[in-house]
Amino acid sequence: MASFPNFLPPLVLLATLFSTPALCYINPSTARPQQNVAEPSAYRTYIVLVEPPSSDAGEDAHRRWHESFLPSLHAGESIESRLLHSYTEVFSGFTARLTKAELDSVAKKPGFLRAFPDRKLQLMTTHTPAFLGLRNGTGFWSEARYGKGVIVGLLDTGIHATHPSFDDHGIPPPPPRWKGSCKAARCNNKLIGAKSFVGDDSGDEVGHGTHTSSTAAGNFVPGAYHGVGTGTAAGIAPGAHVAMYKVCADNQCDESAILAGLDAAIKDGVDVLSISLGGNTGTRFDQDPMAIGAFSAVSKGVLVVCAAGNNGPTPASITNDAPWLLTVAAGTVDRSFGAEVRLGNGKRIHGEALTQEAKPRSKSYPILFSEARRYCEYGDENSVAGKIIVCEATVSEFQKSQVRSLIGAGAAGVVLFNDDTSGYTTLLRDYNSTVVQVTAADGAILTSYAASSETRSLAAFNYNNTLLGIRPAPVVSWFSSRGPSFIIPGVLKPDILAPGLNILAAWPPKTDSASGPFNIISGTSMATPHISGVAALLKSIHPSWSPAAIKSAILTTSDMVNSTGGSILDQHHTKASVYDTGAGHVNVTRAADPGLVYDLGITDYAGYICWLLGNDGLATIVRNSSLTCTKLPKIEDVQLNYPTITMPMTSTPFTVNRTVTNVGPATSTYTAKVDAPKSLVVRVFPETLTFSKAGEKKTFSVTVSSRIGKEVLIEGSLRWVSERHVVRSPIVIRSGVNK
Repeated sequence: MASFPNFLPPLVLLATLFSTPALCYINPSTARPQQNVAEPSAYRTYIVLVEPPSSDAGEDAHRRWHESFLPSLHAGESIESRLLHSYTEVFSGFTARLTKAELDSVAKKPGFLRAFPDRKLQLMTTHTPAFLGLRNGTGFWSEARYGKGVIVGLLDTGIHATHPSFDDHGIPPPPPRWKGSCKAARCNNKLIGAKSFVGDDSGDEVGHGTHTSSTAAGNFVPGAYHGVGTGTAAGIAPGAHVAMYKVCADNQCDESAILAGLDAAIKDGVDVLSISLGGNTGTRFDQDPMAIGAFSAVSKGVLVVCAAGNNGPTPASITNDAPWLLTVAAGTVDRSFGAEVRLGNGKRIHGEALTQEAKPRSKSYPILFSEARRYCEYGDENSVAGKIIVCEATVSEFQKSQVRSLIGAGAAGVVLFNDDTSGYTTLLRDYNSTVVQVTAADGAILTSYAASSETRSLAAFNYNNTLLGIRPAPVVSWFSSRGPSFIIPGVLKPDILAPGLNILAAWPPKTDSASGPFNIISGTSMATPHISGVAALLKSIHPSWSPAAIKSAILTTSDMVNSTGGSILDQHHTKASVYDTGAGHVNVTRAADPGLVYDLGITDYAGYICWLLGNDGLATIVRNSSLTCTKLPKIEDVQLNYPTITMPMTSTPFTVNRTVTNVGPATSTYTAKVDAPKSLVVRVFPETLTFSKAGEKKTFSVTVSSRIGKEVLIEGSLRWVSERHVVRSPIVIRSGVNK
């Protein structure tokens, strides 16, 4: 048996999916995480928000202020055993171990605001730069200087610092604004920051952080490989600097540690924060420390990119849905690790296998499928020798061990077919060359053939190595969490679709789940650093752009069609909804020159928070004494100056306003073009926007009415078209949106 380590043309690598008690990728060995699990003793960890000390107070003064809230220590206790983290940037507050009675006492002290139980969040965890239109030495990648001078921070499981993806050849020193430090096995001009908030070691025992870091900003690594995925590895912004904040250990991500990492990243001076973590459901923003901390980052000019979650395809399963976050869904790329199942009746079924043989197997073997043993649960292994076993795939570690047992018992091969939920999006696992994975549709063909009594059911495997140009692509991955957000239904979430299925990127030499130097995994964890890398490229070209302007550029230039020219499809190959894709699939090269942007400032978000949560919410999230709800206009979610437009379904006209800023040619004219079904009446005023200088702002209104029928969702779009640019915003009309 031989693999194909040098057969492929150069490919570029990137990121993937596990679902564990802490990150946004798909880890087959763990079940759904449990949140808010109390410690076995009477103590529990709380995140406590307090009023800040005097404005000129330094770090030591903040810590002393935070210590003053704590109860008297018991004999043998140290302050460090109680006060776990002290925060100054994400908000004024601390994390402490307290009993319920002690928390009640703390809550009575002057300066106390509120407290949250510490939660555990999940990790939401080649060829993708080429799939996104990036080519070495040419075009946008070169114009953006590969992201040089931009600092990408990641909150994750740590980093394998000596991996070649983090070599610093061609990388200049960090900019003078960098205030951070690096404590790792190797620090250089690429890896300029590494800190751990879950112990002293910033190394990566899990692999997730190494994978996401190299996806966002890994340097060029020729000869990278994993199975048949081989070529030149590179992140989306290979020239950018990396700062890792280790906030997860053993797949456990405590929110208190995440906030400590976020606090440090803001102080250190990162430009983009990539967070492939999240909860299982959305949470009210004033009760979500992550959303509160991220708002502080955005208010200081840091773009925060987050995973949408891996709880799809369930509707309204989206997480990280605050409007100041850039929320990323996961899709496929146009690559397949092709393996063919050739049936005895002449039919050929396209499948995939990460490990392949150099020569096709000419010999055919009998197929065995048992409904009673649908998931490969064969206790009597004597019956499998010399046969190709057909089973329905699961993401459990138990099935992986069962498959290995079958091969060890002499099975000629195993075909794993997707369940109905996964459909056409196959989550690849690294078996040996005797295992091929196929879609749910092809699984139905196989099981029907195996059950046929007309002829002896036979099959053989052929291997096609890595295939590029697979169509259609992208397709929304089954696990990617869906909108709408039940917290903010008037804003479309997720924001954007990016590659997240079967992504190849850097990996430590040895972890419990896989061995490096590269690995293929899947998840919105993997989609997120793609967008973080894109944001770094845009920041390199447009250093003065706000986080909202960069988000707008990514959203309004995205694609709503796939590689065939048709609509983007979901995992069942039916038309995907905007609540699957967001604005569309990222188009990197167009995002650098969007023409117009929809900008948002802190006062805009503050007005929205006043509408949603009132003065208490404003004080908790914004924490700016000069901003009060009595002085601010209350901005409904539908009226927020977002680059997508969501409106209620109503037969009476409903109007929203938007303001665009000219970032294209000084002199330009844009004409409104509306695409909408006949059931929707859309009017835009004015229909033409004429600009005479860069930075000029123009406001327009969109008025919509619809014929009320059985539909709960109607989709359309508004395009502002000039000689050089098309600025597209989805129009989403949905029942349940605030009127």
